[in-house]
Parts: sequence; C-alpha cells; structure tokens
Amino acid sequence: MANPVDGTAGLRGHREIDERLLDEPAALEASDPGGMLRATASAGAQVRESAALAAEASLTSLVDEGRPRAVVIAGVGTAARTGDVLATVAGPRCPVPVIAHRSAGVPGWVTAADVVIAVSASGRSPEALGAAEAAARRGARLVAVGAPDSPLQSVAERARAPFIPVPRRAPARASLWSLIPPVLLAGRTLGLLKVNEADFAETATRLDADADRCRPTAESFVNPAKSLALDLGGSVPVVWGSSPLATLAARRFADVLSANARYPVVAGALGEAGRGRVGLLDGVFGGLVEAGRDIFADPQESGTGPTRMRLVLLRDGGLADETEEAERLAVEERRADAVQTLAERRGVRVSVVTAEGGSPLERLASLMAVPDFASIYLAMAHGLDPMAVPAITEMKELSQA
Repeated sequence: MANPVDGTAGLRGHREIDERLLDEPAALEASDPGGMLRATASAGAQVRESAALAAEASLTSLVDEGRPRAVVIAGVGTAARTGDVLATVAGPRCPVPVIAHRSAGVPGWVTAADVVIAVSASGRSPEALGAAEAAARRGARLVAVGAPDSPLQSVAERARAPFIPVPRRAPARASLWSLIPPVLLAGRTLGLLKVNEADFAETATRLDADADRCRPTAESFVNPAKSLALDLGGSVPVVWGSSPLATLAARRFADVLSANARYPVVAGALGEAGRGRVGLLDGVFGGLVEAGRDIFADPQESGTGPTRMRLVLLRDGGLADETEEAERLAVEERRADAVQTLAERRGVRVSVVTAEGGSPLERLASLMAVPDFASIYLAMAHGLDPMAVPAITEMKELSQA
C-alpha cells in the first residue's frame, strides 16, 4: 500500500483502499494533516456558537414590514445547502416560497417585497456578495451570514442590514453546522418555521454523540463511519433519501464524497428513483455485475473484479402529527422497503442509515453526521488528504483569472 504520509502521496492517493489504516490511530492522524476529522467533530460546538451569535444579532428589522412574498437564500456550495435546510425543515406548511439561489445576483423578480439571506462561510463568495448588493439596490430586506470582518459584512453594513458573524475555522464543507442556525433563526423571525433553543441544544448533543461514535480510536467493527467507508470502497455510490429530509442528507453526502473522497456519486430522492433511476439496479454496475459474484465472498474485498455500485439508503420514518402526514410517511417507508428488496434480489449490496431524534433538525443531523465522517475515512483509506483538494483551489484561481 502507498504510504499515506509520504509527501504528495496524500494528494495522489491509491486506487485500492487500505483497510488496516482505519484501525491505526497514529496512521489516521498522520493521514489528516489539515485536521478534517477534528473540524467535523466540532459540528456540535458549531451549532452552539453560531446559535448564540445569531441570538445576539438584531433581526427585529426583518419583521417591520410584515411577512415577505418570498425568501431567497443566496450562496453556492455548502452555503446554498442552508437554503435547502431552511426549506426542508420549514416543510410544506411554510407560508411563503423559500428558494436557494446558486448563481450571481438575485432572481429577476426580487423586489422590496422579498427577503434575501446572503450566506458565505468566507464572507468573500462572489455569488453572496453580488446577491447582497443586488438586494440592497432593489430595496429587498437583507440578512448576511459569514465570516467577521469580511467583504460581506461591509456590504451588509452599507445596506444597514443585519449581519451574523460566524468565525471560519475550517473549509466551508466542514462548517455547514455553523451556517445553519443563523439561517433558521432568520426564518423563525420571519414566521416561516418553529425552531427553538431546545432544538439546537438537542441537535448539538446528537452531533457530539455521533462524533464520539465515529472517533478515530473506535475500531471499524464498532465505528459506523469506518464501516460505511469500507462498504463504499471501490464502488460507485448511489445515495437515495426516503423523505425530503433524507434526500437533503443524501445530497449532502454526495457533496462530501466528491470533495473529500473524490468519488463520483449519484444522489437524489427515492421517489424520483422509483420513476426511472431504479433501473441502475439492473445496469452494468448493478445486477449485471453482482449476478456473477460469489455470494460467500468477503464483502470488504476491494480492488478485484469489476467496479460495482453500492446503494446507500437514508431512511427517515419521521414523526407524524396528523393523518395526512402519517399516510405520506407510510408511502415513503413502503417505497424504501421495495427498493431495498429489489437491490437484495439482484445481489446489490445496501447500506442503511436511519434517522433518530425528535425535531426535524436533530433527525437531519443524525442522517448527516456518520456519512460526513465516512467520506473522510474513505479519503484516508485511499491515501488522500481529505482537507487538501487541489482541484478546488485551482478551480477558484482559474475562475478568478
């Protein structure tokens, strides 16, 4: 196996996974020079800190003009995911449209009747800056979330808009939980959803507990993130969520698998999969490959035979408080059972992550935490530094040239 601490080997990596490395704490520490595991383990602390900072910010000006026509969350990458979180946690009862806007400026229809929340972990994203400036020009109510003493803060101050400073201590993809509370609390101020301090506290506790379960010193057979990483090794991951909440977590898993582990991923909603994408189970990476495999072969075997798909189901049974919601959840659960049965009939291996907790936010955390760690362990098992991704840096440089 390639030495994961050997200079540029941490950037090149190796095709086969090194299973032994995952159970050697010293080797794991050497394979993570940028501290991505530590940054990810701080998710609970991120929730507590940013919720407190958001509570200190004066958001009362948002409600002076009443309920907005629409709310636009402007940003890219991880920042844009906060818009998806707001829309999903608010759910179908949200009284106004919540739109995650992932390109420069704001939609052409935005006026003074709307609210724009510009989000950027660094406070320097051209998309967030452009959205904040456009919102100010059009007279829309503006909230900005980002690093303190950043260009985004300057734009917010010029517009006399609320700014929630969120210290940046890691790459944006490891800082999602520092950006979520300010966006949710802004949404609460606008009357879009019900979320309280207990929800944040329970979510932070859940993230702490999962970080402990996924700690580097926990061996693979008891560490759910290491086990999931080994399941995915050498495969083409297909990640489907059973509900809107689980689908959001599935797309987040695709984000970190691509960035941290450099794996190509298919991700989406199980409902959409049942209308066509379920055909992947019969394809050249699914049943056609698995049909010829020895059913008694070591499931952790990697690097031999054809590349196969690995199905990851994120399941959220949810909590129903009325008949209509209970019926929807029952349909989602039957669909998840059906897909799992179809996969198993074809010999396609399935990994399942099940939501736990009371509030939607805590359940979302329970679906995101283990996959986040799994993406990091998978990167290190391939000899990759999960923190340093040259293509991301080069893309930013080329885009600004």
